[in-house]
Amino acid sequence: MNSNNDPNHAPLRDVAQNPEATARYLAEVQRVLLDIGKNLETLALEIRVHCRDTHVEGDRFYDAWLRAQPVEKALKGVLKNVEAVTKGLERSAYKRRAHDEAVANTVKKRREKELEKSRKNAPPIQAAPQNSPQQGAQGPNIGYGGPTSIYDLDDRESA
Repeated sequence: MNSNNDPNHAPLRDVAQNPEATARYLAEVQRVLLDIGKNLETLALEIRVHCRDTHVEGDRFYDAWLRAQPVEKALKGVLKNVEAVTKGLERSAYKRRAHDEAVANTVKKRREKELEKSRKNAPPIQAAPQNSPQQGAQGPNIGYGGPTSIYDLDDRESA
């Protein structure tokens, strides 16, 4: 099915759809870039030695060094960019995996939010008041809140 004649065929579509395959592919690219970086470091050292040793008749002792600086700076910038690309590849592989985990957890999070929302919108259940008199069982005065002084006893009998 994945032939060159298929108009819907994209070479990296399968890799992009699978986070593990993406991580493997990016790791391979990173390995290649690290090898290129090592080769560029070696090249930079060799160029440094050659450029600093190239003296022209009439040069002062630091003229060769001054001529070598722009070349060294340019290669140093390339090496920084290669390192940045390798770090970026590592970061993107991590974010690709995190994306799949976030997609997998989205349904669960939405359910939790929906439950919270329904709890907030539902009226709270009111507990029965503890001191409320039951209808017809007892009078309004259960024994609490009665007379506060012996002179307020009115119809009560003493013990």
